[in-house]
Amino acid sequence: MSLLYDDFKSIVLNKTPLLDVRAPVEFKKGAFLNAINLPIMNDEERHLVGICYKNQGNKKAIELGHTLVSADIREERISSWIDFIDANPSALLYCFRGGQRSRISQEWLRERGKNIVRLKGGYKAFRAYLINEIKESTQHFKPIVLGGRTGSGKTIVLKKMQNSIDLEGLANHRGSSFGSRFGIQPMQIDFENNLAYELIQKIEDGFKTIVFEDEGKHIGNAFMPENLVTTAINAPLVILETKMQERVDITLDEYVVQAQEAYIKAGFDYPFEEWSRSIQSAMNRIVKRLGNEKYTKVSAIFQSALDEQKRSGSYDGYKEWVRFLLEEYYDPMYDYQIQKRSHMVSFRGDADEVQNYIEKLSSR
Repeated sequence: MSLLYDDFKSIVLNKTPLLDVRAPVEFKKGAFLNAINLPIMNDEERHLVGICYKNQGNKKAIELGHTLVSADIREERISSWIDFIDANPSALLYCFRGGQRSRISQEWLRERGKNIVRLKGGYKAFRAYLINEIKESTQHFKPIVLGGRTGSGKTIVLKKMQNSIDLEGLANHRGSSFGSRFGIQPMQIDFENNLAYELIQKIEDGFKTIVFEDEGKHIGNAFMPENLVTTAINAPLVILETKMQERVDITLDEYVVQAQEAYIKAGFDYPFEEWSRSIQSAMNRIVKRLGNEKYTKVSAIFQSALDEQKRSGSYDGYKEWVRFLLEEYYDPMYDYQIQKRSHMVSFRGDADEVQNYIEKLSSR
């Protein structure tokens, strides 16, 4: 069998498990879906080998690497690779450029009776492929943009459509001042890699249109690829219209109920306090736009809701807080933004009407 592989598209379509033997510091800067980091050298070892390579050349650097990763350390790392390969027989191996580290790892495994194919060109080549696929993707589909006020349930509608991509899910952010979800956002590189996976899979499935939520140029700290932003500017804009009470219920569930549950699951000693601090921090960020008088009022409403939940366990007090934010903060911003793009709006309707319209538009 060939010990090198560069059919990157099949890796995406088959969701192939990947064994990343780069150092942890490299993995944190950017990785691929379905990849696990089981390094051949840790960060310190890599740093020392890098200095040796710079000062004494490749041969001495390899010798130092073998010295640092020897005996029990080497056996422990090989064993972890074997466990992963046994659990994932189709796994592929890579380092940064598909050079020394993955080749040596491959040889060590072969000595133990385990064969694994490595990526030709390593991380760098696969990453270049994914970025190019994002750039080329807009030649293969037409975008439809789903807009609507905060809390209208756009993500709920999107998830009912096979030809949609949940950008907020990929970015782990709802795209607003109160939109941060528990847990950190992915690195920009990871966001792009994961988006590329989604695009490649949708296009391969034969979808000629792909539905995106109306996001603008960034979602929290994640920036959208420029070609997708440019393409979306001229896309049909479909507006989901939802009654205020339903918007309040949806926003309450996402921003309060589900958010608090996430903090509890994370194992904080005081999850309720951690969540309330995150909300207060978000409110502090909108003081200037909201104005001191409205900020004082919304803060008092929030504190009252907190106190009520502590007393009775009820979420009802947050309904007034959510409604205030929707009416006084989110809706004015939305009205201003949508007015500038009113000429792009191709349809308005409730959830069922919007879904039916998009399905008809997608079938043309």
